[in-house]
Formats: sequence, C-alpha cells, structure tokens
Amino acid sequence: MVSFATDYDPLPLHTDEEYAKKTRFGKLIAPGIMVFMSVWAKYIEEIDYTGDQLIAGKSTNVEWFLPVYAGDTVYGKAAVTALMPRNPYNGTAEITIEVFNQDNALVLRAVTETVVARRKPGTKRRELA
Repeated sequence: MVSFATDYDPLPLHTDEEYAKKTRFGKLIAPGIMVFMSVWAKYIEEIDYTGDQLIAGKSTNVEWFLPVYAGDTVYGKAAVTALMPRNPYNGTAEITIEVFNQDNALVLRAVTETVVARRKPGTKRRELA
C-alpha cells in the first residue's frame, strides 16, 4: 500500500504514519485509486462484460465514500447499468462497480463508460458464468 502510494499517490496521508495519526482517520489510508484498480483488475480477470466487443475506454467517474485501511478486505460487485447505441457500428456500455469493505459498507462507486462494437442482428448475447 505504501509502496503504491509512494510511486503513484505520494500524499502524506498514504505514506507518512506520523502525519496520518494526526488526521481524522488516525492512521494511514490506502490510495483510493489503488483500491479501485485492484477491484477493476479482478473484474477484467473474472467477468469482463464487454469482452471482445470492447473498442475503447471512454471515461471513468469514481466516488469515494469511506477510507480503506491496511488490513481491510474489499470486494466488488459489477453490473452493466446502461447500453446506448452511438451509430450502426458501435455504442457505449456503462459498467458500474461498487466496492465494499469487510463490514459490507460501501467504500467506492465507479462508473465506467466504454465504446463497444454493436452486435450484428441475430447474434446471440454472450453467456456469463
């Protein structure tokens, strides 16, 4: 956690234990983007709703609700929350990922828009396990 923070989010709240003790959190907190990326990596590895249809990422909006501390356990839930056609060839798929801690409290919500190829008429949807 501190190594990631040192390289990518070097705020003292993530890297300096003495500083963090004096904050409202009382100790170091994990960089929010690290928490999101760790759950995003699992999503890509295990679910990846867009699969081979993915053309490009468009945007990601992340909202953080609670801090994550060293030793916390987090898990995520992913859902396709919108499908919108753009033209005859592609559209956008909105994927919402919610991340919870070991107490089942919502830690963050990320909404990612991706550009995806549209299915040809008559093509079956991909089955998810």
